[in-house]
Amino acid sequence: MAKNKPPHKTDKRKTKSDIINSIVNFFNRNSSESFSSKQVAEKLGFKKPAEKQLITNILYDLQEDAFIIETARGKYKSNNRGLFVEGTFERRSNGKNFFVADGDDDSSHVFVAERNSAHAMNGDRVKVQMLAKRKGRDPEAEVIEILERKQNTFVGTLDVQKQFAFLVMDSKILANDIFIPKENLKGGKDGDKALVEIVEWPQKAKNPIGKVIDILGQAGENNTEMNAILAEYGLPYKYPERVEAAANKIPEEITKEEIAKREDMRGTTTFTIDPRDAKDFDDALSIKQLKNGRWEIGVHIADVTHYVQEGDIIDKEGESRATSIYLVDRTIPMLPEHLSNGLCSLRPHEDKLCYSVVFEMDDEANIKKHRIVRTVIHSDRRFTYEEAQDIIETGEGDYKEEVLKLNDLAKKLRAKRFDNGAIAFDRHEVRFEIDEHGKPLSVYFKYAKESNKLIEEFMLLANRTVAEFVGNVPKNKTAKTFVYRIHDVPNSEKMENLSEFIRRFGYKIKVDGTKTNVSKSINHLLDEVSGKPEENLISTIAIRAMAKAIYSTANIGHYGLAFEYYTHFTSPIRRYPDMMVHRLLTRYLDGGRSVSKQLYESKCEHSSEMEQLAASAERASIKYKQVEYMSDKLGQVFDAVISGITEWGLYAEINENKCEGMIPIRDLDDDFYEFDEKNYCLRGRRNKRIYSLGAPIKIKVARANLERKQLDFALVEE
Repeated sequence: MAKNKPPHKTDKRKTKSDIINSIVNFFNRNSSESFSSKQVAEKLGFKKPAEKQLITNILYDLQEDAFIIETARGKYKSNNRGLFVEGTFERRSNGKNFFVADGDDDSSHVFVAERNSAHAMNGDRVKVQMLAKRKGRDPEAEVIEILERKQNTFVGTLDVQKQFAFLVMDSKILANDIFIPKENLKGGKDGDKALVEIVEWPQKAKNPIGKVIDILGQAGENNTEMNAILAEYGLPYKYPERVEAAANKIPEEITKEEIAKREDMRGTTTFTIDPRDAKDFDDALSIKQLKNGRWEIGVHIADVTHYVQEGDIIDKEGESRATSIYLVDRTIPMLPEHLSNGLCSLRPHEDKLCYSVVFEMDDEANIKKHRIVRTVIHSDRRFTYEEAQDIIETGEGDYKEEVLKLNDLAKKLRAKRFDNGAIAFDRHEVRFEIDEHGKPLSVYFKYAKESNKLIEEFMLLANRTVAEFVGNVPKNKTAKTFVYRIHDVPNSEKMENLSEFIRRFGYKIKVDGTKTNVSKSINHLLDEVSGKPEENLISTIAIRAMAKAIYSTANIGHYGLAFEYYTHFTSPIRRYPDMMVHRLLTRYLDGGRSVSKQLYESKCEHSSEMEQLAASAERASIKYKQVEYMSDKLGQVFDAVISGITEWGLYAEINENKCEGMIPIRDLDDDFYEFDEKNYCLRGRRNKRIYSLGAPIKIKVARANLERKQLDFALVEE
């Protein structure tokens, strides 16, 4: 822990390497001026004849390397072309900071030394000046302006001294802890988890100076740690009381006038199918047979925007949050509970207002016609996924004919989707059984069964239909601005890497050809690895080859679903883009003009960013519970598979519970191991032993560090 200690003076002699670095830094700091060898020696404080001669020789070498140029006889200037670039700063606790220019791939890193960082923080938008490049060295840059702060608050544990304190951070983004004067502690005590804002970082100080914004609680307590995860990602962990109060004032009564404006579907058999612990039921299905023998299927979505007016206090809070967040033990809702679990939730035996897509289908799930309408419904039954699955498997239970018919139609819709080139990423989800204090008692896996796929298929159909209604216009017309859910084609380089990687397991994949051929090849691979030890590993790497799905006003289709038009319409209680879609749909159904593309694109970007943050927080909460679950299993031996390989060690995933830990390379002490990035392996220099990605191993749990959410394993020789 860095404690602002004064630097120690030393008489240590400088090496040639030290002198070269001093000269390089000097020319970078004074890039516009020319200097003679004598001036450089004077400026840097070198007085001995031997040192002066060495400086002359170094300047000659640096000129040969094109780092400096000779501007006049015996005078040199930095060969800096004065290139100024804007982009993102990436901070590392080891001082190896990087800059990524706008539009560049994340792998295009430019090194920024700590002395040239201007105390920029991780994720800041900055302007840098590219420094003169030395031959054989990676490019370097210096931050000259911080354009936009990404993060100014940090989470950690307070180390309280008599007159001051430090925040020791959970994530090691900063090399030094945050210094907190006593008057800025806000009552925080030693060992408390706290949210701290950096208020100042003096140019020459090692430690930034901060003030406590909020005390999250005592470190180690479940509520404290879950709130700390949210705060770490800049996500809200409390709901504003004034927003809750505004929601509580919304009347529950549905007026006769409102019902008269809508299609009344209260007489049609309707039900919801949701997880057993769900309270916010935002979608329902209805089914009835028509006189012509076809089926009328209604996909009914909670009409949230009837209650939440654009620009009101509830809407602004929802837009800011953009999504509900699902941690291991809790849901942090996007909307106040009075709306999400009450007014808008499609609870059984209650009249509810909906936005509906109603389809007319034949027995082969061919859609003959559809309509998009505002409705009033009355749910007859609330099914859990398990209850619906039981009906599908046994053919017995409430509304069995309706459930079985919907499942039959869903299976036919699914088959058509895969024939068109959709990709089947059916991965398991890690779940925990936890006690009343949040302590994990066991780990289990949630797999998608037919009841899940039944709901998924009709939601996909409704989303696609709404997107087509707005976006699929005649060629002589311009489509109106809309919010699409888009998914780009896979990265070709990553697909080549995937192909190369799976070859060692005996599998093949097409990396070029039509979209449909490539996606069918991916599906074939996923079928082949199903149930094999390498299944999770290969499917993970396949997913990494895929682009991320995002929100955008520029429609390019959805590659993974094989849809030309797709949006999110079916979950307005928990996703703000769905609320935007409901409002735009209403506007366009009423004949309204198109909205500003630029405005809605910025809203899409915000929603995509918040979705990624929420997913990161969810993963962090799972990781925390995995480490907590394994913390009383130190010394126990498990079968595992190598799940990752880096220059600093092996990552291994335990087969029975999917908990991942690291075997540091320093602990592989039987040989000197080198990282072979291309072949995903560590290779021993002497004995040629190879540790490959996907290989089975036995491990012992060595350490469990909850603060860092990190497990360390030790290799067990068989």
